[in-house]
Amino acid sequence: MCKGLATLPATCLKSAKDIKHKIGFLLQKPEFPTDQKQVKEKTAVVKRVSPADVEKWKLSFNNLMNCEGGRTVFTAFLKSELSQENLEFWNACEEYKKSAPDKMAAKAKEIYEQYIEADSPNEVNLDSATREETRQNLSIAGLSCFDDAQQKIFTLMEKDSYRRFLHSKLIQDLSLLSTTTPLCALKKIGGKIGCSENRCGA
Repeated sequence: MCKGLATLPATCLKSAKDIKHKIGFLLQKPEFPTDQKQVKEKTAVVKRVSPADVEKWKLSFNNLMNCEGGRTVFTAFLKSELSQENLEFWNACEEYKKSAPDKMAAKAKEIYEQYIEADSPNEVNLDSATREETRQNLSIAGLSCFDDAQQKIFTLMEKDSYRRFLHSKLIQDLSLLSTTTPLCALKKIGGKIGCSENRCGA
């Protein structure tokens, strides 16, 4: 048994469990059809989040977005605010770039109609000039089709959502657990926030 687990304050254990349930619930919220395999994969990613990861996320938005665990936690935060469409669009653009050439035209049209077109189901906040430029890019549907729109949404998230994320209870709780809870304790309580390595004796 983890030597530090029995000595942990009850409030610390409760906080870890609360975070586990909060992120697990938000990742499975049914606003859109849910792929259960993807939910399980995201949960596994978050289990591997380390204290060092959390500290890197706080240093820059690039660090957060370049970390799969960071994007998963950030998604949970955005869902709690009902503002996840920006990150979903950014992710869709990343997936689009991996599409086979013969699939790009159809995929580009789908993304445009889902996120960019006026009054689309998950419309993101873009200026009219960028919307029109992106619409014209559909005729070519190359790798750079959404580059300008994606960059503007990235900047918007960095200046807006990311700043709120840094002051959110979610990231504060993660930071607290990272500095006060033995890493093996997070694993023992079965939390969805865990560690990448076990430094305590079993």
